[in-house]
Amino acid sequence: MRTCRRLGIRTIAVHSDADANARHVREADVAVRIGPAPARASYLDAAAVVRAAIETGADAVHPGYGFLSEKLELIDACRGAGIVFIGPHRDAIARMGSKIESKRIARAAGVPCVPGYDGDDQGDARLRDEAARIGFPLLIKASAGGGGKGMKRVDDEAAFVACLRAAREEARAAFGDDRVLLERYVRRPRHLEVQLLGDGHGGLVHLFERECSIQRNYQKVIEEAPANHLTDTVRAKLFDAALTLGRTIGYDSTGTVEFVLDADRDDEPCFLEMNTRLQVEHPVTEGTVAADGLAIDLVEWQIRCAFGAALPWTQAGITRDGWAIEARVNAEVPDEGFGASFGAIERYDEPRLDGVRIDSGIDASSTVTPHYDSMIAKVIGCGSTRASARARLLAGIRGLRIEGVRTNQSLLVDVVAHPAFDGVLTTRFVDDAFVGGWRPGAELVDERRCAAAAAWYFARVASTRSDRPLDALTGFRLTAAAGRRAFARVGVGTLEARTTVAIESLSPTSVACAIGGRVHRFEASVDGVASHDRRYRATASSSAVGLWCDGEWQRCTVLPEVAVRAERDAAGDGGDVVVAHLPGVVSRVLVEVGQRVDAGTPLVVVEAMKLFHTSTSPRDGVVAMLPAAAGATVDRGAVLVALVPANGPPSS
Repeated sequence: MRTCRRLGIRTIAVHSDADANARHVREADVAVRIGPAPARASYLDAAAVVRAAIETGADAVHPGYGFLSEKLELIDACRGAGIVFIGPHRDAIARMGSKIESKRIARAAGVPCVPGYDGDDQGDARLRDEAARIGFPLLIKASAGGGGKGMKRVDDEAAFVACLRAAREEARAAFGDDRVLLERYVRRPRHLEVQLLGDGHGGLVHLFERECSIQRNYQKVIEEAPANHLTDTVRAKLFDAALTLGRTIGYDSTGTVEFVLDADRDDEPCFLEMNTRLQVEHPVTEGTVAADGLAIDLVEWQIRCAFGAALPWTQAGITRDGWAIEARVNAEVPDEGFGASFGAIERYDEPRLDGVRIDSGIDASSTVTPHYDSMIAKVIGCGSTRASARARLLAGIRGLRIEGVRTNQSLLVDVVAHPAFDGVLTTRFVDDAFVGGWRPGAELVDERRCAAAAAWYFARVASTRSDRPLDALTGFRLTAAAGRRAFARVGVGTLEARTTVAIESLSPTSVACAIGGRVHRFEASVDGVASHDRRYRATASSSAVGLWCDGEWQRCTVLPEVAVRAERDAAGDGGDVVVAHLPGVVSRVLVEVGQRVDAGTPLVVVEAMKLFHTSTSPRDGVVAMLPAAAGATVDRGAVLVALVPANGPPSS
């Protein structure tokens, strides 16, 4: 939309019911509803998209980088309506849109591929046989899509069938196509890609490479250009293979050819797939590449080439200078298994910093829903060197203020600041750098809890200062011995994990908070509290505090100790329950009330942002209740199944 506005082109947004008030809807010149929240009934409905284009008099459809961007149905519908599809020609998408077909084309063109199976026979028996031939570990990958959806690592033959079923379910939900292929698993892979740009007159150039090795669950986290620690020999092989493949299919738009490079060999990149669309990480190319001395806007050239323009430059006229690194900001909780975070955005502020670009799908009027991908923004740092780009990226991540949902910004900071970030990157970076899973530092967690307690205390003092003056007297207690300072004890956190913090009032604007043998001192500030080296911006109510500091926002409850005891007493000692570990939609209920189950039995499948999460029984027992039926939307912590002992009578 920014590019179109600069070019004087009117924009029309389509939206589902879930996105009726989304940022792209409000920023467009015109908006059209195309269906209910589920993607299959809205954004994946090509006919609805084209109807909206016809009704509004649109000349072209830009598919973005998701949903229909690589679907032939949209191209055919546009062609039938006389509307330009902003992307490559149909045959290029048809041949490259399937990972299976694209590998066959690459091999025929002499481009090396990762060993595996990409045959037409999709029967379970054939796939099991091929898996045994390839050997374990291996990857099961959805043929039709990307973004890590429908991709499963399989470590042994016993797990193959279950992983195959899960991969197919995710692929069907995300892409409407459950075909898969198998690939040998490279233990220390680097993920490299080459940006192509072509026109309809035979012009085709590469815009150099990007490195996208830092991933989690096969989804990219950090991308940069150029790739660090890459030899000129490997670069030449990447460019040659990408151009060979592009010429083979007569490529005529923006597109990306992706490769895997074994970090232990570092000589022969192997073709993975081609994305016949704009990539999420295209800003790092735009931040480092110029043509005849002018910056390249890839969206602009997508549009120009779709309307018949020829590229005005040759490969020799394209240069690269500087460095750019991008971080994907997701609405998720990394220290809780990357569980999704949903809800209304309560505050959104972008930092204005030199060399920092932010592309965002949200603002202060947005709501993050469970229906779509978790990425809500991208932060890009650009500089003359990798070190300067890295420093600017860190400042951008820390300065981006998002409140109302949890994000992965603290993880991103720790990834980019990690000493291993200077080494050879692989897709195992997160696992290797944070053994056992990423967690925020224990000392920082305690400081945040104390900051929440301090903010709660100052809010209580402020609220009682006028009508109950005795409550605000520093250290005043009817039962406190004369001459001694009085303490208040509060519980900070949740019912399941609440930590006691002792608050000592030093003055009306200063407190000392003790937790785990450490003392943290805070001063009241205009919009929160400040310690000796951090400033926490806070919003506090009677029992809840929202804290933001250095890109991290979270909300926790703060209760006086007596209220914590009452809350625990009220909770009682009821039977075991299985709760949703993340918000989402109940996809399948696998058991019935009265059914006896063993420990580890799959009970309920919850879908969140196109990924499926199966909850299992924590022990032997009998299903007593199933509060959430298939199709129900549940919050994190919602009860999915209630169990009673197996030797007791089932209840209903």
